[in-house]
Amino acid sequence: MHAEPGGRPAPAGHAEPDEYAGDSGHVAPGSHAPPHGHPVPSPHAALVGGETVPRERVDAVLDAVPARDREARPEGQARAERQRRRWATQVVVADELARRACAARGLAPPAEPARGLAVSGTEVADLGSIIAVALAHSPAARTLLSALEAEQRVPEKAVRGYYDRNPDRFLTPEALRRGVDPYGGAGPGDFLPYDAVHDDVVRELRRAMGRQAFFDWLDRARADVEYTPGHEHPGDPSHPDHEHRH
Repeated sequence: MHAEPGGRPAPAGHAEPDEYAGDSGHVAPGSHAPPHGHPVPSPHAALVGGETVPRERVDAVLDAVPARDREARPEGQARAERQRRRWATQVVVADELARRACAARGLAPPAEPARGLAVSGTEVADLGSIIAVALAHSPAARTLLSALEAEQRVPEKAVRGYYDRNPDRFLTPEALRRGVDPYGGAGPGDFLPYDAVHDDVVRELRRAMGRQAFFDWLDRARADVEYTPGHEHPGDPSHPDHEHRH
């Protein structure tokens, strides 16, 4: 399955300002250059549809998700924190794009209070940390995922094929207790009947198809997002910290 498929040793926003602003040092007309020639940090992390996404939204995600990696060397800590800010930006961008997609579809995500983001290792393994945290963080993303899942139609052929290819998933409790090998030595009575598990398989396949539809939507939707320096995708090869780990 497609995966983008999350760490914090120091408070968000405490990296050197030039990590998150343009490297050129240009200052917008009417503004004042800071002393010693340092560039002004950008007040926004990205542009989505020409509208700014404030850095404060990225800071909120950094505050809610504890640091995953602990680097011993100062330079390693700085690099990890830069990458973590880029990772958090992707979470916020996914939220912003989902809000817009819900509005376009006439969907109303529920209003939810801010909370800590608890994401299981299984969710990260299945979805990748960016999408797993985006879904935990964003009511709009969850609403859109639910809508995409509801749109999926699972062919009967796919349900039957899944049942036939995965006999280990459908052993009876008694067969499991006896340690029956589903791929050799098992009899017909050792498996749950197809009709008994049909609806469960449909739900599982629809869920997987809905997730894939969400991944595909997100890939398309963020293609035109513009990121300010220091907020690029963690795996973007245009910055020296890049790595393909989500």
